[in-house]
Amino acid sequence: MRRPRQPFKTQQNRYFPELAEAIAAAVPPGCVVDGEAVIWSDDRLNFSALQQRLGASPNSLPGLVREVPANYVAFDVLAVAGHDARDLPLHQRRALLERLATGWEPPLSLSPTTTDPEVAAQWFVELPHTGIEGLIIKGTDQPYTPGVRSWLKLKHRETVEVVCGAVIGPITRPSEVVAGLVLDGELRIVGRSSPLKTADARELARWLKLPRGEHPWPATVKGTTLDRFNRDKEPVALTLVEPVVVEVSADTAWSGRSFRHALRLLRARPELSPAEVVLPERLTTRPDLRS
Repeated sequence: MRRPRQPFKTQQNRYFPELAEAIAAAVPPGCVVDGEAVIWSDDRLNFSALQQRLGASPNSLPGLVREVPANYVAFDVLAVAGHDARDLPLHQRRALLERLATGWEPPLSLSPTTTDPEVAAQWFVELPHTGIEGLIIKGTDQPYTPGVRSWLKLKHRETVEVVCGAVIGPITRPSEVVAGLVLDGELRIVGRSSPLKTADARELARWLKLPRGEHPWPATVKGTTLDRFNRDKEPVALTLVEPVVVEVSADTAWSGRSFRHALRLLRARPELSPAEVVLPERLTTRPDLRS
């Protein structure tokens, strides 16, 4: 986001008027800052609130701005005083950004950064409890190269148990797992796996059976049921199965009702009862990192 000489009029700025106003006041003309809008709730990132903001109507938007104000986290600067800074190494761009951010106050802030491996390791362990998915690793001498991924995203992942209540594809050769968890007393779809490897599909198929009775899920669902944050998905046909517990690897991107990113199937757990699978405590509580 940048500060033009005229008032903000882009679609994004309509949804974040408090950020547009703060940036217009704090970022001089000719500066281009790279960053991200976030919303915090109880010291934790609230992605659902962010998505709600992006879908808000003109009538509901003012209330959301008051109730769940957004913040802007800057992590790079691309131009300063009308001069292109993209060819500068990252450590110089960061120094310019920190100078530019002198005196910034909420809702504007800088992303934390460190060159200390021990500090980074501590962040990797602690920050997922705040909803932060992991770390971005960049070389300090790298220029800004748009369209070229010259950095590494290291996500924090945990092993959790979910209920496989359906699959995509035939029951004898499933291509994806449709995952469920009991929410509000009902088995609800909370995500899907990444495409299964041939060996994993064959092993999972050993434990899949057709439903013995009435199934809690329909045979066809809206695409947004499996991917709640992609509104362009077409309806998806499910192959319903008798619920079976599976172990998956998941990152920390839990919206409160679903996993935002694809799960990775690790193994089937047929020895466990689907009735025993509950929402992991880490997804329902927020640990106090101050202790």
